[in-house]
This record gives sequence, C-alpha cells and structure tokens, in this order.
Amino acid sequence: MNARLIIGLLAGIGLLDCGAAWADEENEKAAPTSIEELETALAEIIVESEVPAIGIAMVDENGPVLLTAIGKANIENNIDVDVESMFRIGSTSKMFVALSVLKLVEEGRLSLDDKVSDLAPEIEFENQWESTDPVRIVHLLEHTTGWDDIHLPEYAHNDPTPATLKEGLDFHPHSRVSRWKPGSRFSYCNAGPPVAAHIIAKVTGQDFEDYVKENFFLPMGMKTMTYRLSADVVEKGVTLYDNGNTPQAYWHISVRPSGSINASSADMLKMISFFVNRGAVDGKQIISPASLERMERVGSTPAAAAGQKIGYGLHNYTSVHKNWVYRAHNGGVNGGLTELAYLPEHKLGYAFMINSGDGVAFGEISDLIRDFQTRELDPPVVTADVDISDEHRELAGYYTPINSRQEVSYFLERVVGVQKIWFEENRMMRKTLLGGSASGYLAMSPTLFKSEETGVAALSSVVDPLVGPVIHSGMSVLEPSSALLVFGQLGVAVVWGLSIILSVLFLFIWGVRRFRGKIPPGPAIRIRIWPLFAGLSVIVFASAFMLGFEDPFTTLGAPTLISVTIMLATIAFAVFTFAGVHAAVIYRKVEMNRAAYWFSSLSSAIQLVVVLYLMYFGVIGLMTWA
Repeated sequence: MNARLIIGLLAGIGLLDCGAAWADEENEKAAPTSIEELETALAEIIVESEVPAIGIAMVDENGPVLLTAIGKANIENNIDVDVESMFRIGSTSKMFVALSVLKLVEEGRLSLDDKVSDLAPEIEFENQWESTDPVRIVHLLEHTTGWDDIHLPEYAHNDPTPATLKEGLDFHPHSRVSRWKPGSRFSYCNAGPPVAAHIIAKVTGQDFEDYVKENFFLPMGMKTMTYRLSADVVEKGVTLYDNGNTPQAYWHISVRPSGSINASSADMLKMISFFVNRGAVDGKQIISPASLERMERVGSTPAAAAGQKIGYGLHNYTSVHKNWVYRAHNGGVNGGLTELAYLPEHKLGYAFMINSGDGVAFGEISDLIRDFQTRELDPPVVTADVDISDEHRELAGYYTPINSRQEVSYFLERVVGVQKIWFEENRMMRKTLLGGSASGYLAMSPTLFKSEETGVAALSSVVDPLVGPVIHSGMSVLEPSSALLVFGQLGVAVVWGLSIILSVLFLFIWGVRRFRGKIPPGPAIRIRIWPLFAGLSVIVFASAFMLGFEDPFTTLGAPTLISVTIMLATIAFAVFTFAGVHAAVIYRKVEMNRAAYWFSSLSSAIQLVVVLYLMYFGVIGLMTWA
C-alpha cells in the first residue's frame, strides 16, 4: 500500500503501487558480486537518500542468504534498527487473504467461483449484471469486481479501538459499485480483500486475524507478526517518516486485511522462504504447490482466457525486471514501503522494508537487489512464434485506458494515459503517448503477444463485453481511440492552460487601463473579468488540492477549509465560465477593443468546453470527503 499515490481526482491514497521502474538506465550501476558489496551499496542508498532504516531478507534454494537491518528505527531517540524491529508492510498483507481462501478451497469449504452474494448477503455492494455476471470470490482476489478503490473517507478512517472488520466494511460502502461486468477488467481495489476476509471469518467461525495467525503466522514461525497495534509493535515498531522525515502516527486501517500487517525482517525471511519453498515450512506443507501456482496465475479476465501471463493473480502479481519475471506484491503506508518478490523457477526471493515514503530510493533498492540476484542467470532467448501479419497490423493506433482505479480520476487518465501501438519490422511496439520508453512484443498468435525481453505472454487483443475489441497489456485495459479525439483532447487541454495564463497576464494590461479611466465600467469589463475569475478559480482549486495532499487524511477526508475550498472552486469555475459565455454573447456588439473581445470570448468558450467535460465526469462540485 502506497499512501502517497494520487488521491481524490487522481486515484485516492493508495494501499499499493504495483511495481515501478524508478532506475535511470543511463546511470545504472554494475550489479554487486557479493553479499558484502550488496550491503555496502544498500547502506550508500540509505545515507544518500536520507532513508532512516531498511530491513532486508534474502533467500535461495539452500536457505537464508541475508538477514539484516541498517539505520535508525527512531531518529529522535537515536534507536538503531535490528532484524526484530517491526515495519508496516502495507498491501503485502493481502497475500494472506488469498492464502487463506486457497487453504479453504483445498479443504473443500470454499470455491473461487462462489458468489459473494450467497456467502455474505449482509455485505452491501451494487452490480447491475449480478444475475448474469455475479461478483465471485475470485474477483475479490484478482481485483476484477469493477469496484472503485476505497474512497478517501475510508482511508481517513482511523479508529484506534480498532473497529471490527464488519464495521470497517459498513462504514462507507458507496465505493463498492461494479462499473463493468465483473471479471472483464482489472482495477485495483482495497475493498475486495476485506470482503473476502469477512467470508473467511464466516466460514471458519473465527476472526480473520485469528485464523491467519493460527494457520499461517504461527506455523511459519512468525510469532510477533500482527494486523493490530500489539504490545510487540509498541515495543519494537519502527517510527515511520514521510514529507521530509516527519514522524507519522500509527494508522489503524479500517480494512485491515488490505494492508495493516506489522512485520520484522526476521518475519519476512520466513514469509519469503515459504513462497520459495512452494508452501512448505521445515518440511511441512502448509499449502500445496498447486494452490501457489493458482495464486500466481491470472484467471478471471478475457486476457487470461487468451493466454496472457503478465498481470495480477490472487493477490500475487508479475513484476518484470529486465529479462526476468518476478512474482511479487509490494505496499506502503504513509512513511513506509515494502516489497516481497521471488523467482519460483530459480528458487530466489527477497523482501525489504523501509520506514520512509521515498519512492525513488525504494526503486533503487529493488533494482539493486534484483540485479544481484539475477547476475548469474542466463537471459531467455526470445523469438517470434509467428510473423507479424496484416491482421496484427490492424491493431496499430491510439488507445485510451478504460479501467481507472477510481472513476473520479477517469477524466484525467483518458487524456494523459493514452497509449500508442505501432509496428517495426516483425515487432509490435507500445508506448505511453506523453512519455516513457517503448516496449516491444513478438507475436505468438493473431491475438497474443509476448515480451521481447522475457518471452512471457504480456499483451492480448480480446473482446470486452461492454465496449468490444480492446487490448489488455499487463494490468491495463485499452480501448481503441481515434487520433482526432486523442489530439483534440490534448489540444483543448493545452489551449485551456494557455488561456488561463494569458488571462492572468492580460489583467496587468487592461487593469492598468481601467485604473487610468481608459476603459469604462460595464460590458467591456464584464467580458474581460469572467474568464479571469474562471482561471483564478482553477488556480485556487489546484493550490488547495496541493495543500490538502500534504495531510490528506485530515484535510481531504472530512469537510475542512481546504476540502470545502476545493468543492467551491470547481463550482466557481463553472459559474464564472457560464457568466463569461453569457457576457460574450449578449455584449458581442458592444464598442470595445475587438482583439480584447475575441480573446476573452474565446477564453470563455474553451473554458465552457472544459466545464462541460468536467461536469460529465462529476468533477464540478467535487466533495473529497463523500
């Protein structure tokens, strides 16, 4: 869970960041060749990035390779970290929800295809396709329910009691509305795991946390690992730091199964050993290798049916590093980031945790460890199964993402998230239109493509039940879009931004002339002032949002001066825009400088286009606390 992902308009404070590529390849360092070199390089990153502490565990087929902790558990009191110090592991916690379900499946007490409405009718959710495409347990675990990620008030909820799991689910059920047919698209959602956990509790007659402790924590030898603020956490918990090493208070997450676990480096060594040893601990099989294989496989989407392997399984996803595909889950809370990853076929794995929200340092550490682990592995030789044909080339064009994490962010994602697909010789190429590097693919069939680096099926052309032909690429779902629409949207955005800037600058010209009496009061002023006010309201909105982002739980998760200002600023933008258009129409024949008239009128016109767009997507009158 990464609590500094974009919130509100962009996606809500997130409990997970599904992998990232932070490293600058041009400045890539040589991989360490020994554990000593690795520890030295890790210590250098910690010092250079001012990350207070790291805990790390590494294993191979022979057992532990490295278990260490470096830095300060608490800066203020100068307390050193050690391997028993406990970090928050965020969304890595979700793995135990999937493991618990799979154990019950093995016992014949659950099925991944069980309907949620049958098992937990008391849990509120909406799915307009429930009669034909019900929400099933597999959808909860693969994030294919179509629900929004939990909303900001759910993130901001911080009951130190703590609240029961059912109370957490009842607190704000409005996010649990399927936006498309369950199983058709991936969209990360922190509401799925707690619903699955609630079902586990009902089936077993135990609190979910007690069930996990009895069936996984204790058998795996993790005696202090816990979802709650226990005495061990009070004694051994590291202080989390964010926003320039500002200490963070303990977050009592209302949906604990999604990201609440506290764990030490020693605990994480045992957890990663469990996956590397295919579900066995000290020779005893806790869960079958077949269950782990299902956990690591995407199963519910059209892309999975087409043979795509890159994606999100049962709380276990693919994470590509150069030529190798790790199985992984990472996570974060404010001031804490964690990654657990392993290569099943090579029996290599690691987990590390930092008490910092520094995503760049986090990425550097991840790449450093992976470079070390894969330094002696031979990269795969990847060749095309079939040649690129005219049928393949029909997929070339522009694509818009259609599986936003939160619907409120879709207005922005569909503009800045556009991707382009084209072909070079015998390769398909894909790239985000506004930046990033291109990825290459080789054809496996008319509808399936593999990464030219890993050789694993990573992109598929399938049919979405609502919109028709789409591309599934990793965890993205992309709908074909016309170049006219793509560049038209970008053009409107650019012209709109320029109009706001120029309207403010224009004030210094006509404002002085008005002060000197060169411009009479009345229509000539109204035509000029409304687009200015509309632009200023956008600036107020953006400024308030940035201020709120510094402490989103407090300032945006409830009605506050900042959150109410955001709402009022969006309304003001619409009101001032309509006033500007009205003035431009009724005063079109007024005697005034025609250049000034046309500039102001066109500014109001472009703002009207934006207002109508934002109204359509529900941004005007945005209440971040709703």
